[in-house]
Amino acid sequence: MTRFQIDVLTRPEEFVALRGEWTELLDDSAANTLFLTWEWLHTWWTHLGGDRRLSLITVRSAGRLLAIAPLAQQSWRPSALQFVPQLELLGSGDVGSDYLDLIVRRGAEPAVAAALGEELVARRALVQLPQLANGHSVAAGVASLLQRRGWQLRIARTDVCPYIALEGHTFDSYLATLGSSHRYNFRRRLRQLQRGFDVQFRCITTEEDRREALATLVSLHNGRWTPRGGSTAFYEPDLLAFHDELGRLTLDRGWLRLFVLSLDGRPAAALYGFAYRGKFYFYQAGFDPACSRYSVGLVTMGLSIEQAVAEGLSEYDLLHGDEQYKFLWARASHAIAGIELYPPSMLGALSRASTQVYRAARALGRRAFSGHPETSHGEPDLVVPSSR
Repeated sequence: MTRFQIDVLTRPEEFVALRGEWTELLDDSAANTLFLTWEWLHTWWTHLGGDRRLSLITVRSAGRLLAIAPLAQQSWRPSALQFVPQLELLGSGDVGSDYLDLIVRRGAEPAVAAALGEELVARRALVQLPQLANGHSVAAGVASLLQRRGWQLRIARTDVCPYIALEGHTFDSYLATLGSSHRYNFRRRLRQLQRGFDVQFRCITTEEDRREALATLVSLHNGRWTPRGGSTAFYEPDLLAFHDELGRLTLDRGWLRLFVLSLDGRPAAALYGFAYRGKFYFYQAGFDPACSRYSVGLVTMGLSIEQAVAEGLSEYDLLHGDEQYKFLWARASHAIAGIELYPPSMLGALSRASTQVYRAARALGRRAFSGHPETSHGEPDLVVPSSR
């Protein structure tokens, strides 16, 4: 029987020291996505961790790292009416992480899942596991183990991530899979821009240009959304600091894909994404409302897909959100699910009841203010009808 060493890391310097092992473990796991990289989650912790307490659970055998449960403990708030400690995955909240999970080395999943389950049983905390790849997560296996131990389990499909399968395609062959009106609209709008302007579409490759392009993206995005009530993408200093540091780190790693479309030297649109392990992750975009009649958002999206094809990437993921414009480009989607686990105690039952009341109240609030922009990846209205 394998003997495991389980540690709980609570100090920021321990998080920093884990970087090399974290990267090697993630590379040897089935959960190898951008949003579980050390770069993404450590940057999230630095700028968006708030008053949470770090609680990284590591599992080792003979000194070799086999798993990381990237968790933090929420500080207790009287208004939340939680009666037990609350653990949640790093990367939660408005930053928009997708495909979160526990990181476990390939081949070690069953034994390590049992060890992690025992550790969580001992913690007797409410465990929040949002934005999981539905049906394909280690976290779901751990949740099933806890359910058999009497824990109350709530699992819900929460969103979809539309995606484009690019493998085997040229850009022209991909376009041929789209609806004829959308395909025609993209090509016509691109030709119109090229006839009327000096069009430049460039991918940022230097740190100096990155800082300028990020500022352009934020300005274009907020300039469009502020008159509509605002957006949660770049709305506070901590989020901007997160993206600034993340951009620097991912540019250094070769993952950043930050594009700017300029017309006669003036930025008209920007698109922010990442290329990681053969996939393109479309994160956010912005465009100048004064250029909306030229469909610069539509053109920028199409050109970024063309760039992904040219790089030989196998997938273009538009991340969570079921906005109509995404399905003009994509024909399939990944499901996203959230799991909540409540310990088998009176306090656990009270916490579950209070969560249900809180969720119902929020649902009422959303219906009352349904005109506010939804939080998702991307920029709605990237498509302008061909008649305009």
